Amino acid sequence: MTYDLILGDYAYSSWSLRGWLLFERFGIARRTGMVNFKKGGVAEQMPEWAPARTVPAVRTPEGALLTESIAIAEELAQRHPEAGLWPDEPGARATARSLAAEMHAGFAALRGECPMNLRLAYAGVTPSEAVAADLRRLEAIWDYARDLCTPDGPWLCGAYSAVDAFYAPVAARIAGYGLQVSESAQAYVSAHLADPAFRRWRAMGLVHGEVLDRYRKPFAVADWPGPVPLPARVSNADPENANCPYSGKPSTHMLELEGRVFGFCNAFCRDKTVADPAAWPTFMALRDRPSSD
Repeated sequence: MTYDLILGDYAYSSWSLRGWLLFERFGIARRTGMVNFKKGGVAEQMPEWAPARTVPAVRTPEGALLTESIAIAEELAQRHPEAGLWPDEPGARATARSLAAEMHAGFAALRGECPMNLRLAYAGVTPSEAVAADLRRLEAIWDYARDLCTPDGPWLCGAYSAVDAFYAPVAARIAGYGLQVSESAQAYVSAHLADPAFRRWRAMGLVHGEVLDRYRKPFAVADWPGPVPLPARVSNADPENANCPYSGKPSTHMLELEGRVFGFCNAFCRDKTVADPAAWPTFMALRDRPSSD
């Protein structure tokens, strides 16, 4: 069962990140299309998706449209119960659904004053009273979820679930604007920054599309606070692999990492890997293969 998924800009579209994670993190097949935030209105770029007006949107195999992220999560959970989008334990599941719904409808100050921008991080940002109130609310509900569900790992209600996908862009905002939160909330933010799926999305955001100045804020720029990528760079040397690790097509675009050269089928495959090699398990499997193979 394969769905059609349409997204916005990787670097700036926070709702698209949520929608993409619901597929990527739970192994659900999709065909992905993009709109271009540089070209203006979203709805005008997706007339075949009417009445959808925003991204993400999903078309089911039988042609129904899902035009809200909360609906996407619930429908995928209904159709793919084995994927684990919601926790199995009833109390954890109820808590996860409640927190996801609050994210879908709330935190307007944080979302409005701190738009997601995965191309930049800032220092010295003093939040408004409204944003500070949103941060305190996040601390309270995240602690509530973890106290009630007592997860073994870093996520809110047990294993990674849809509620964590909904809060991934919030984590990106807190990290990107250097906003001060409690120790437990910061640990949750750090878990998102280290999550390989989140890192793949950010890597694509660093190399796909154009820089949009309307998302830039007048603060001092800082280093991104997530894991430091391995030091890859573009290369023109001959690669050790004849075919792209992602598509299997002939290698035409190369990167160098740790003195070795690897090939990819196009510039985007190469550049997203240069941005954060360790985020891509398929590439890392190639890197970790003995070079004599």
